[in-house]
Amino acid sequence: MSNSDNQTEAWNIQRLLEWTTEYFQKVDAETPRLEAEVLLAEALGCQRIELYTRFAEVPESEPVTKYRDWVKRRAAGEPVAYIVGHREFYSLKFAVNSSVLIPRPETEHVVVAAIEACQQVEDRPIRILDVGTGSGCIAVTLAKHIENVKIGAIDLSPDAIEVARQNIDQHEVADRVKCFTGDLLQALPAGSQPVHVIVSNPPYIGSNEQGTVDPNVDLFEPAMALYSGAEGTEVIERLISQSIDFLLPGGFLIFETSPIIMDACIDLVNGCSQFASCDVVKDYAGHRRVVVARKV
Repeated sequence: MSNSDNQTEAWNIQRLLEWTTEYFQKVDAETPRLEAEVLLAEALGCQRIELYTRFAEVPESEPVTKYRDWVKRRAAGEPVAYIVGHREFYSLKFAVNSSVLIPRPETEHVVVAAIEACQQVEDRPIRILDVGTGSGCIAVTLAKHIENVKIGAIDLSPDAIEVARQNIDQHEVADRVKCFTGDLLQALPAGSQPVHVIVSNPPYIGSNEQGTVDPNVDLFEPAMALYSGAEGTEVIERLISQSIDFLLPGGFLIFETSPIIMDACIDLVNGCSQFASCDVVKDYAGHRRVVVARKV
């Protein structure tokens, strides 16, 4: 698909999609057709479903030029979410850029576990901390789905906090979510009230495993959101230790991790006498993905 292509056959929407799908297949894109549709719909300013009713339409040159540029960027490995500037999570749309991890379906299990935990909390308002908030997808989603809640969204990266604030404002939950910049729970001001639930999608890939990470993830997504020391448990170990002083009795610590280090994470929780239980939630692929620990 270039300016020098044969112009006797018009580049209608159907042909654009077919060409791009075939091209993405050649460069080993994960979901060639879906990615072609997402990029073209964004370039045209329409919903993906609308493309199927407009197959014969020949788009104006400006959106096609934008689309052509985006296709080149995707073929070079840049994630679609960064190209279009957003990603869906728990049926909500979140702004993203290269300062934040791209929200993934696996992390929705953290949200579900947190909602279930909050159903066991009688106090109001329910107080929650989201540690390593990134785009704010967990904090915002919980604010949208839990009544009478106050959430602190924490991240070490000021750039990530700016993205989180954008999503907080976009979803109109600024009255329920407040941002803090700093290292784990040390970001909170002195004298902060203890909370009912702490949630986190922390960095959990060990530097030993870096060679197993998708090169495009390694190249484009923020390293501080991906990697945690040599073993992958270093940040989680600190989070578990710090959470003890910030959780109310009976409170929950819920965090995502890798199946590779799940046993080590369970051992870390069970090694703290302040936690009464440690349960594990599997993801959509059946992998052990989320730890749910309850304080004594």
